[in-house]
Amino acid sequence: MTIEGENFTFVDTFETPITVADSWVMPKNKLGDGNGEAKLYFGSRDKMEQFFGEIGFTATCFVLRQDLQAYMNAIKAEYFTPSQEYRGKDEMHLLWSERMGKINELPKGIVDFTIREQSQIAGTRGYVNSSDKVYKLIREISLPLVTYISAMRLEYNGHPMFYLKLFADFEEIEKRKAFIENYGAAIRQTEEEAFFGVREDEVITKTPTVRYGREGQDEYRRKLLEECPFCPITMINEESLLIASHIKPWAVSDSKERIDPNNGFILSPLYDKLFDRGYITFTDDKHVSISNWLSRQVKDRIGIKENQLFQFLPMNDSRAKYLEYHRNTVFKG
Repeated sequence: MTIEGENFTFVDTFETPITVADSWVMPKNKLGDGNGEAKLYFGSRDKMEQFFGEIGFTATCFVLRQDLQAYMNAIKAEYFTPSQEYRGKDEMHLLWSERMGKINELPKGIVDFTIREQSQIAGTRGYVNSSDKVYKLIREISLPLVTYISAMRLEYNGHPMFYLKLFADFEEIEKRKAFIENYGAAIRQTEEEAFFGVREDEVITKTPTVRYGREGQDEYRRKLLEECPFCPITMINEESLLIASHIKPWAVSDSKERIDPNNGFILSPLYDKLFDRGYITFTDDKHVSISNWLSRQVKDRIGIKENQLFQFLPMNDSRAKYLEYHRNTVFKG
């Protein structure tokens, strides 16, 4: 594969993306107490050492400036309208601009740094650390629980190199926004009841309920099914096994985009999840692209091939515009 004009040999992708923990991020991004720890939990020690090649490894990693810019644009809505109680919540919009400025100052293209296994830590959990400023910048821009990092092993002139890339977890952001919207509404309701007065037995029986339903989604799903009453990949037409999947994620769509049937496909669950997580996307001429951020084993098992044509995939100009967003922001290219 070619990255920034350099030829690399693809070896594999680490099988599990790393969800950024609250313990690792910088103080203003934190949800809890403490100042954060620089060591990053990578996965089980055995699998981590197998991926990097040896016990007690030191590994040359790199990120791309354009990837960091794309990540910051993808997660911008979370910085400006947070779904979580970050310690620096009131200044997150300013931090976004400040941090994007730091990214823009990086060299164009490949930016390398070194990580080391924290072999002094006993147990089965694998950790890495680095004193490099790029590693610190990744800690600074990452948000706990809604950012994750994927790692790819490559070879360059016979030497291993590890490509790291940050992604926004739109699904997790959506869940957290839904919790705030629905639980918050229930709390306000009980406060109003307390103000105007209710019987004691009503207070006891009325417990706030957290719902994750999306307003207008029944109609959205109905219109999608009218257009294409089956999954265009599997041809499954049993409605109970089909999902109305958004192209531009619900969490970053406005109120009109959320219920626009052009912003969606009907997919069966596996392909809905692959599409939603950005592991597959589609071209305007109905061919599929599969992300190299899936491990070899998973790519072999998902049942579709790179550039495969799905002629029944519904397509029009409006849907093509949403797909352009998906390819540029959601897809893990």
